[in-house]
Amino acid sequence: MPQFSYKARKRSGEMVTGELEVGDRGAALAQIQRMGLFPLAVEATGSIMERSAAGSKSRSSFRMPASVQAFMNRQRRPKLMELATFTTQLANLLRAGMNLTQALHTMSSIESKGIPKSVTIQLKQDVVEGKSLSEAMKRQSTIFSDMYVNMVGAGEQSGALEDVLRRLAQHFERFSEVQSKFSQAMVYPAFIAGTGGIIVVIFVTMMLPTFLSIFDGMNIELPTSTKLLISVSNFFQSPVNLTLMGLCMLVFSVVFMRFRATSHGREALDGWKMDFPIVGKVVRLNLYSQFARTLATLLRNGVPVLDALNITEQVVPNVILKKSIAKTREAVTDGKNLAEPLAASGVFPQLMIDLLRIGEETGDIPGSLENVADTYENQMDIGLRRMMKLIEPAMILVMAFGVGFLLLGGNPIGAMRTGNQSVV
Repeated sequence: MPQFSYKARKRSGEMVTGELEVGDRGAALAQIQRMGLFPLAVEATGSIMERSAAGSKSRSSFRMPASVQAFMNRQRRPKLMELATFTTQLANLLRAGMNLTQALHTMSSIESKGIPKSVTIQLKQDVVEGKSLSEAMKRQSTIFSDMYVNMVGAGEQSGALEDVLRRLAQHFERFSEVQSKFSQAMVYPAFIAGTGGIIVVIFVTMMLPTFLSIFDGMNIELPTSTKLLISVSNFFQSPVNLTLMGLCMLVFSVVFMRFRATSHGREALDGWKMDFPIVGKVVRLNLYSQFARTLATLLRNGVPVLDALNITEQVVPNVILKKSIAKTREAVTDGKNLAEPLAASGVFPQLMIDLLRIGEETGDIPGSLENVADTYENQMDIGLRRMMKLIEPAMILVMAFGVGFLLLGGNPIGAMRTGNQSVV
C-alpha cells in the first residue's frame, strides 16, 4: 500500500505531522480532512516511490515526448458559466456565515464542473498559510484571470468580498449569454453550408459518374452544364489532382497561420471582421459591449482606473481595440479623462463617448459604462436577428441554385430527345 507523509495544522493552529497508507494523494488529502486537519504538505514516500521508479523503468522504452505529455496534462481554462457557478457557490457559503477557510474547505467537497478539486484544496492551503484569497488565486493563473484576481483583491481591501464575488458571477453569466447568442446565430449557416458541400461532393464523385456511364458510347451532344459536371467529377476522381489540391490547401493554411501570427496580420484580420458586411456590425457591437461591461465591472468594484484599463485591454480579443485602449491608458496617465482619448482613437462610436462624458460630469463612470453595455447588447440582439433573416434566404437561394444546376447538368435526357428529333 502506498505511503504518504503529511504536514497539517489543527483548528487551534498547532502543527502536526504523520504518515498515511492510502491509494493515492487525493485519498490522503481526504483522510487528513476527515481527521479535522488542514493539510499543508502531502508527499509520497515508501512503496509508492519504489513503484513509480519501477514503473518508469519498465516504461522507459515507451516514454512520450515531453511536449506531448505537457499538452495531454495541461490544465483546461474553465468556461465562463463554469466560473460563474463556482463563484456563486463560494459567495453563498460566505453569506451563510462561514469564514473563508471553512467556505473553501466545503467547496473542496462540492463538485464544480471545470474547476478541479485540487485547485480548491490548494486555495484553502494557501489561505491557511496566511495568504490572501487574491494571492492564492494569482498562483492559479490558468483558472483565474487577472480581472478575477484584481476584483477579489479589491473586495478583500474594501471588506465586501461576498458582494464582489456576486458581481463577478453576474458578469460571467452575462458574458456567457452574449457568447451563446453569437455562437447559436452562426450554427445554422455553418450547418447548411457544410451539409450542402458534403451533398455536392458525394453527388459529383459517386452518383454522377455512375449515372453518366449510361450515355457512354451514345453519339449525342451533351449540354454544357453536363460537360462541366463531368469535368468536375473527373477532376475529383484523379489522385494527382486531389494530391495537388491537398498540398495547395496545406500551403495556404501554413501561410495563413504565419500571417495571423504576426502583429500586422492579426490587426488586418480583426479589421476585416469589423468591416465585413452584415456580420461586421454584430462583431463591433459585441466588442463595444464587452469593453464597456468589463471596464464598468472593474471600476464598480474599486479597481484603480489604470489597472482596470490594463485588464480590459487583455480581456478584449480585438487587436485594434487593444491598441486604442493602450493609448487611452497612456493619456489617462497624463491626467486626461477617459472620454477624450477614447474619442481621439476614432475606433469607439460617438454614443459611447457621449454617455461616458455624461458619466464623468455626474461622477458615475461605471453607471454610464453599464448603460453603454446594455445598449449595445440590446442592439446586438437585434442585429443577430436581422443577420439571420438575411442569411437564411441567401442560403436557401444558394442551395436552390446549386441543386438546380446539379439536376440540370446531371439529366441530359432533354438533349437526347433533341438529338433524336434532329436525326429524324
